[in-house]
Amino acid sequence: MTDRLSHPDQLPENVAPPSYTPADHGPGIVHIGLGAFHKAHQAVYTDTALGLHGGDWRIIGVSLRSPEAAGELAPQNGLYTLIERDMQGSSARVIGSIAAALCLPDDRQSILDALVSPATRIVSLTVTEKGYGIDRTTGGVDITHPAIAADLATPEAPIGVAGLLVWALAQRRAQGTPPFTVLCCDNLPENGPMLRELLVDFARRTAPDIAEHIATEVAFPATMVDRITPARNADTLAAAREMTGLEDAAAIETERFTQWVIEDHFPKGRPAWDAAGAIFVQDVAPFEMMKLRMLNGTHSMLAWCGFLSGHRYVRDVMRNAALVGLIRRHLHAAAATLPALPDVDLGAYADALATRFANPHLAHETYQIAMDSTEKLPQRILAAAVDAQAAGLPLRAFAFATAGWMRYALARHDNGDEYGLRDPREAEIAAALSDVESAAEIVKTLSALPGVFPETLRQDAQWQAEVTEVLDAMIALGMKEAIRREASASPGPEVAKVS
Repeated sequence: MTDRLSHPDQLPENVAPPSYTPADHGPGIVHIGLGAFHKAHQAVYTDTALGLHGGDWRIIGVSLRSPEAAGELAPQNGLYTLIERDMQGSSARVIGSIAAALCLPDDRQSILDALVSPATRIVSLTVTEKGYGIDRTTGGVDITHPAIAADLATPEAPIGVAGLLVWALAQRRAQGTPPFTVLCCDNLPENGPMLRELLVDFARRTAPDIAEHIATEVAFPATMVDRITPARNADTLAAAREMTGLEDAAAIETERFTQWVIEDHFPKGRPAWDAAGAIFVQDVAPFEMMKLRMLNGTHSMLAWCGFLSGHRYVRDVMRNAALVGLIRRHLHAAAATLPALPDVDLGAYADALATRFANPHLAHETYQIAMDSTEKLPQRILAAAVDAQAAGLPLRAFAFATAGWMRYALARHDNGDEYGLRDPREAEIAAALSDVESAAEIVKTLSALPGVFPETLRQDAQWQAEVTEVLDAMIALGMKEAIRREASASPGPEVAKVS
């Protein structure tokens, strides 16, 4: 029987262990959202920083619902294998920065204690866009979001992000403990200020005496995170076993590329993430916009269209010449909506993204990327379309992507086989489309979903016509043929440059 990973001394020479003794470093971070991306990104930067400069900065990882992560990591003393893959191959290292892995339903008191502990100086988050309960129209709380509704009803027993953070900040203030820094690491525009607005609104409704404290005395640095991380599968665990010689229930795989841009505002200190490669800046917004529109927007487009044209993985999409042409068109169109960034070549960035998407060693499922689409569409696609509209730029690439989402929202393949949208508004979308048949009716119906489409696009006849034209082709011809025709009808260097 193969031993389970639980101690760095077990590793073969070709697998790098933590370059420090994990037990010698106490926790200083609570991270909410203990999933694959955190384990591939923030936990890795922290692991590297601990090895270079030490400090009590290990992480207490928290899952809000599922006990799976805690069940995997606890028997391994928080250790797990990180497999990094690029076009040249793969390598493995073991990460030691997670000091504890907890689940809110099972470990509530331990989590609450960690949130109020003076040792906790940062609370970071990766709960996905839908996890916050943000009302896109007001920027405050969405009172229909299940966790928000529950925490508004019983703020003394929080289960969601806003409720937990407001409760903890109130407890710390009452005890005279300085507030922790709140570090959002999800793909949301201006994620730090957005989270501040959410918490202030929640506090006004449940603990009005600390709303101003949160607004003025709690740090919410903005961030941009970038690392393509597929969902783990059986092949991941098998690869970890082969590389380490050990069973590792918590292993993950990711691309070798990684980037983290952070607003440098940490009143109570931070790990030496800059030594680990993070970039600290005064204004994250331009980097954030570049990534959301070029990487994330293109990723969403290729996911919807790739999934519906029979491509399971992103690497498969990148073998379809017509889709690659449309991917390059989208990258070009998104770049045209961005301000110039010092020392950033957007053309080179687009080329690098195309190379990363084509990584043959990463099994990143299009269906995984397509989930939660109503949370992603506004900032990834529609915001860029609004800026293109205002600047008089072509809208076709964004109209094509939007039509791809609308075709995906029908929840059936060209052959009639059905699939789940895996979207927080899935039931609402299904009900709205139940008696709708034509492309024009679908566009009108989905454009009317509250909080998704900007009014300037809903009132733009050219936009509506382009989306309708593309969607009609996708429905009438099938996704594969619609893609082929769209690529053939869109000549230009950005489409012709097929890799």
